Amino acid sequence: MELKRVVVTGLGALTPIGNNVDDYWDSLVKGKSGAGPITNFDASKFNTRFACELKNFDSKEFFDRKELRKYDPYAQYGMIAAEQCLKDSGIDTEEIDLDRAGVIWASGIGGLATFTKEVGDFVRGNGTPHFNPFFIPKMIADIASGNISIKFGFRGPNFATVSACASSANSMIDAYNYIRLNKADLFICGGSEAAIEIAGVGGFNAMRAISTRNDDPLTASRPFDKDRDGFVLGEGGAGLLLEEYEHAKKRGANIYAEVVGAGLTADAYHMTAPHPDGYGAMKAMEFAIEDAGISIHDIAHINTHGTSTPVGDIAEPKAIVSLFGEAAYKISINSTKSMTGHLLGAAGAVEAIASILAIQNSFIPPTINHFTDDPDIDNKLDFTFNKGRERVFDYALSNTFGFGGHNASVIFKKFSE
Repeated sequence: MELKRVVVTGLGALTPIGNNVDDYWDSLVKGKSGAGPITNFDASKFNTRFACELKNFDSKEFFDRKELRKYDPYAQYGMIAAEQCLKDSGIDTEEIDLDRAGVIWASGIGGLATFTKEVGDFVRGNGTPHFNPFFIPKMIADIASGNISIKFGFRGPNFATVSACASSANSMIDAYNYIRLNKADLFICGGSEAAIEIAGVGGFNAMRAISTRNDDPLTASRPFDKDRDGFVLGEGGAGLLLEEYEHAKKRGANIYAEVVGAGLTADAYHMTAPHPDGYGAMKAMEFAIEDAGISIHDIAHINTHGTSTPVGDIAEPKAIVSLFGEAAYKISINSTKSMTGHLLGAAGAVEAIASILAIQNSFIPPTINHFTDDPDIDNKLDFTFNKGRERVFDYALSNTFGFGGHNASVIFKKFSE
């Protein structure tokens, strides 16, 4: 069968460096870090006392008191980003087939804040059960997707993708496949996360996964730097409106980019560590390029997973060189996590937007906070360290990998008729 073309017609972002797409992009261009002392809770006794929190954000501006009682922060962030995305798309919900409009929304963890509070209250109450009646629906990882569909009346396929930090990349890939197989006309997809909580910070501290550079939070996220010591936890959400091309064309939609390829693999190696040679990551990129029907020489930009962890930041460049060979040194590589921190299940969508806007604006945002080359990393690669640069190009590849060995790569193309 002939596959349908899939385009991006709406964007929404709620991030530590901007509460909408324009502000997010402006901060990326300027190389702004979103890190700072944790204000969500008293972190004074924790090994890590900073994170990339949302700034100047008040949920009461978006939800009334009754609604707030029903929505965990991760779901709030998702609903806000999704609404931005739908508004940006210009879609009139009364003029589309709502049975062919779906929602696939991701979260790596789901309602961690709700779980922590409710169980904590139970313990502090000496075991007396006084649970919020919304405890379970607030907590589960699929509820944001359900709430978004309820809010906008989308009756098409509706579910959550959960693959740790690859979750929202999986949501985009699933939406892409449903549309090109003519199973739906459009999807709101993306992800949200709200893990800057006692259990989240405590858990990642116990794993020694997050930075403890408390004396200098702004430079703590150091992808590919010799002195990196773990990722910086972020929060927020991002949404994309993926739409069948003829459907978008018929309504005169603004088209940001085209989705042309996707690759999914598993490392089958370790619970949290990537394959040391980046084999699974390499195959995900290879499959995405094959799916797009293009050559390795067509890829001009890669937004890497680049978390700032000691092991992961070695494996991904190895994967890039293994697949692209000499062509790897002509690719503009970056890690926008150096600015946003790591939004876990929302990372794929947040970084997809960065990749799309990089194509649109002919500009590669920087990988900030680079001070010392790591001899274990091929530093002939162009990591766009510390300063962004202009570059006109057609294809961008976005990588997202997750605990459990999940690897996802998505390719975006500059739109043309």
